Amino acid sequence: MTTYTICVFTENTIGILNKITTVLTRRRINIESLTVSETERKGISRFTIVIHHESREAVEKLVRQIRKVVEVLAVFGYLNDDIAYNEIALFKISTPIGAKPIDIETINKVYKAWVVYWHLTYVIIQKTGTEEEIFEFFDYIKPHEILEFVRSGRVAVSKSPQTLVDYLPEAEWEYYQ
Repeated sequence: MTTYTICVFTENTIGILNKITTVLTRRRINIESLTVSETERKGISRFTIVIHHESREAVEKLVRQIRKVVEVLAVFGYLNDDIAYNEIALFKISTPIGAKPIDIETINKVYKAWVVYWHLTYVIIQKTGTEEEIFEFFDYIKPHEILEFVRSGRVAVSKSPQTLVDYLPEAEWEYYQ
């Protein structure tokens, strides 16, 4: 299966998430990752949706269907090579007295991960990167007893020189101050 990232730009309105996910549900497409945030323009939200599918044609049809949702301003489907993307993960790792110490130098230099909180019996480590990089670090840190693990959805930006404003309808869009 091929991984696709679908970026949807919408008006920031109540119920839009339900409308977009309904389009995917009707086609029996599972969402692997979903991230929603406001864009650099006030009142405009970006949905970054990751799916796996065998058929490029089916994904293109899905993109066309999402475009029909009234509040949707623009929709783009990307392959991994078309975007710059990352995820963030937080690991709560046990550090009991007398246990093998965590090698912070390896964590920082090799895995590019950082301790964001120290406690007497645990640390919280932040790792950003691709899903593969995060799970490579997961495998490395697993022997130290992972107490908690959480991973965000993908955030992505197109490698294309076009910007959001190139696709939005003519209007006076405010930037955040």
